[in-house]
Amino acid sequence: MLKLMRTLLYLLLMLTGLTAVQAGGHMDMPAPGPKDTCPVCGMFVAKYPEWIATVLYKDGHAHHFDGAKDMFKYLFDMPRWAPGHDAEDIAAIGVTEYYGLSRIDAHEAFYVIGSDILGPMGHELVPLATREDAEEFLKDHAGRRILTFDQVDQNLPPELDKGVFE
Repeated sequence: MLKLMRTLLYLLLMLTGLTAVQAGGHMDMPAPGPKDTCPVCGMFVAKYPEWIATVLYKDGHAHHFDGAKDMFKYLFDMPRWAPGHDAEDIAAIGVTEYYGLSRIDAHEAFYVIGSDILGPMGHELVPLATREDAEEFLKDHAGRRILTFDQVDQNLPPELDKGVFE
């Protein structure tokens, strides 16, 4: 059911043109300020610019995260982490691509798990812009798997916290 809701949300965003995607697949997303904290873990997000993920709402409000893992935790349990916000009000979701350090559409990214690269909160879903980049990263950094946005399920982020990658 959740996967269907996510797919419908993505299609709605694509049809309305609210994904904030710019030329070259890069996204024009607001940057976190020095006092912006991750709604999931409470860390100051701007301290980790190479890991920033952002959920942008249609009204211009944004929630920033210190990694894709916390962003997914947020999306899977919005009543807990974002009271008063609804998934249908999301205009765009962006993640910071590992190699180019640019913000890209989270739905288009490829995520490597189980690598030797740790984010601010430990084991992380490392976003890459292309499948080729993800395959190279997987080999270079002892990754375990490559996932797309829709392949990430609600059990994965807590498993990463425990160091479980299968």
